Amino acid sequence: MKLRFPSQTITFPRRALLMGIVNINDDSFCGDGSLNPETSLQQAQAHYQNGADIIDIGAESARTNREAISIDEEISRLRCFIEQWHTIRDLEPKDKEQLSPPLLSVNTWRPEVVEKILGPEVDLLNDMSALPDNRNALLCAKHQISLLIMHSVGQPKIPHTHHKWRGLMKSMADFFEEKTAIAINAGLSREQIILDPGLDFAKQKEDNLLLLRKLNQLIHLGFPLLLPISRKTVIGEVLDIEDPKKRDAGTLALLAHGVHSGAHLFRVHNTEACWQALKVLSAL
Repeated sequence: MKLRFPSQTITFPRRALLMGIVNINDDSFCGDGSLNPETSLQQAQAHYQNGADIIDIGAESARTNREAISIDEEISRLRCFIEQWHTIRDLEPKDKEQLSPPLLSVNTWRPEVVEKILGPEVDLLNDMSALPDNRNALLCAKHQISLLIMHSVGQPKIPHTHHKWRGLMKSMADFFEEKTAIAINAGLSREQIILDPGLDFAKQKEDNLLLLRKLNQLIHLGFPLLLPISRKTVIGEVLDIEDPKKRDAGTLALLAHGVHSGAHLFRVHNTEACWQALKVLSAL
């Protein structure tokens, strides 16, 4: 399996890729966001030095108890970071398996933002909108940028905590079949598409545990799979831990399970711990 970005092509099997999270906002659910561009760049640098292959920047929190920021504000926050991205690309990798230079992922979903942000510095659009139409896919194809499609229902920033699934895995497979067809028809190749099962998005505890148990059904769809495992609500529910920052041990458990199940990428906060876990799992 291959995953193609504008600057390089990744061939699997290989050590799973780590995506380090940088929140350019002041309302991240983990409290690790910042509106200071210099702080965001320092966080990205630390992620890379701790083993991240991809830096995922987002200016709009996914929290549903917050109003969305304006389009202009989101564009401004992202541009401030992207303009300084070249300072991160020149760093030395942690080991020979880490991607070098690192890839840049932009976590946004409004087409008006995507149109203004995509360019030669960006490798991946992390789209949490569940791809309701082809506009973001067309923009990715225009710039030859890879697209991550996340499973969910309805619009972002709106809670879907009471959604009930009848046959979650079948519904998810049908969803990804439909959405990948939209992306391919827009001009992207299969090698430019990543799937994300959307842990905690329109899913309750048992839904999340079910999809984690049956990850092999998503692997068999034939696209690279990203697991956004970091400090998720489902971990807090299993461990009865309310503070997201105290869920890193549970995150590592999901990382090991995801690697064993065949996932290809992991989106995380604690890059250093996850890199160490991947290094040991790879040696085994």
